[in-house]
Amino acid sequence: MVEDMSNATISETTARLRQSGSVVSVSLSSDSHSAADNSQNDLIMQSVDLQVHYGDFLAVRDVNLAIHKGEITALIGPSGCGKSTIIRCFNRMNDLIPTAKVGGKVFYKGIDLYGPEANAGEVRRRIGMVFQKPNPFPKSIYDNVAFGPRVNGKPTKAETDELVERSLKRAALWEEVKDRLKQSAFSLSGGQQQRLCIARALAVNPDVLLMDEPCSALDPIATARIEDLMAEIKSDYPIVIVTHNMQQAARVSDRTAFFNTEIGANATRPTGVLVEYDTTRNIFANPTDTRTEQYISGRMG
Repeated sequence: MVEDMSNATISETTARLRQSGSVVSVSLSSDSHSAADNSQNDLIMQSVDLQVHYGDFLAVRDVNLAIHKGEITALIGPSGCGKSTIIRCFNRMNDLIPTAKVGGKVFYKGIDLYGPEANAGEVRRRIGMVFQKPNPFPKSIYDNVAFGPRVNGKPTKAETDELVERSLKRAALWEEVKDRLKQSAFSLSGGQQQRLCIARALAVNPDVLLMDEPCSALDPIATARIEDLMAEIKSDYPIVIVTHNMQQAARVSDRTAFFNTEIGANATRPTGVLVEYDTTRNIFANPTDTRTEQYISGRMG
């Protein structure tokens, strides 16, 4: 059983992670993190010198990340350091912001997502997203899950029934809603709504799942269910998660990227930068940059 670290402080968590023996293996289980130590893991996404402007403001710069199959990658750092901006670059959600301008490269299976051959709609179908607050559609539970497949094609009633059931099972929600699929999605609790949104994202069979603080509005029990779900589905859907919860990053992720802000010589606003990217074990137990150590120990940010 994984040790419950939900009530531990950042400093306590860091201290535990630095201990040798069973504490480290419990806090950062060898099963969930062995993939991060395997250099043969295939890349599915990669950013190269990624930067984003909002008008004249440089929000984040020089981000080089590699996202691997079968892994959960956590993006951590103080507010305003560009974590959500970066994750939105991975499925071109920033295209919807008129002032946003993306520079550098984002590759998905070797294809430049911002190149002329990439279709933004297809990018978002293949790279799904779950947002900070549950955002079910004003439809039934069934129709929420069926929405994406219906937009992307015309499945038969039997095909849709099977797809809805499979997606809800993958999201660990089927047993709780199977007898009320025609009820409004708003009748569900907050945690159930978030799992419904995950089921809706999985229904179009994405290759990657992005999660922008998916548990920030949930109670500890609902958070634990989402974390268990992430561990169950990561082999099929590599996950990139933005989180402010250090314990969550330590519990669920295989790799962690720490972002911070800095102000350039001629700048008046801070720009987000990627400080360090490594296996989660190394980030929490043996970071190479003092800024990382200061943040995860609670002395910064």
